[in-house]
Amino acid sequence: MEISHILTALGLTLIAGLSTGVGSLIALTAKKTNTNFLSFSLGLSAGVMIYVSFVELYPQSAKIFETEYGKMGELINLIMLITGMLFIGIIDRLIPENQNPHEFNTKDAKLYRAGILSAMAIAIHNFPEGIATFMTALYQPELGIPIAVAVAIHNIPEGIAVYTPLFFSTGNKKKAFWYSLFSGLAEPVGGLIALALIMPFAQAHEILLAYTLSFVAGIMIFISLDELLPAAKAYGKHHSAIYGLLLGVLIMGLSLFLL
Repeated sequence: MEISHILTALGLTLIAGLSTGVGSLIALTAKKTNTNFLSFSLGLSAGVMIYVSFVELYPQSAKIFETEYGKMGELINLIMLITGMLFIGIIDRLIPENQNPHEFNTKDAKLYRAGILSAMAIAIHNFPEGIATFMTALYQPELGIPIAVAVAIHNIPEGIAVYTPLFFSTGNKKKAFWYSLFSGLAEPVGGLIALALIMPFAQAHEILLAYTLSFVAGIMIFISLDELLPAAKAYGKHHSAIYGLLLGVLIMGLSLFLL
């Protein structure tokens, strides 16, 4: 694996993580969030991630599993997909609903605590996303940029969710911004962990790459269905989210067709 490919994958993962800072900047400068555009963007991110998972990652891992295990490979591939979903689902379940970083609630009397817990929750949540973004960008270079963009869009409202309660509870814009920004740095940390612990073995054993791809696909599908689309609907812009999803699928389908 060339060092340039590794640095590119890490760079994309870093950009995706730092987008929480973009979210806090939006909250800092905007008097009112454009919920229609935000809803559309979240839907677009979901469309990109769902399409990539089902059309690229899952089929590729299926081929490797089938070559290695024959018919049983289909079952193993499905188990790894579900395992990825359960993994990120457990992380979500560990976050109390009233402290969910995807909920915008600035009326809570304990805003400061909510902001701190949201920052911690997002950091924990972004860690496996960093692994998924890094591994996808590394082994599927043509998918690296669209996946990083999709994750970045997904992270923007999370940055808003951290900034808002911290700012309203402290009145300190800088403190709220830095907490929001640093919560996203768990993303590149996840990429570095993948680089150190997963990539060396995946290079030596293609079957490990198959396990990783289906696991990552499960993570991205869960994020899309459990977080992105419900969050978009929460803004009251259901159709905008669906239009964004359809455009995300179309963009990815055409881009992969033209490559």
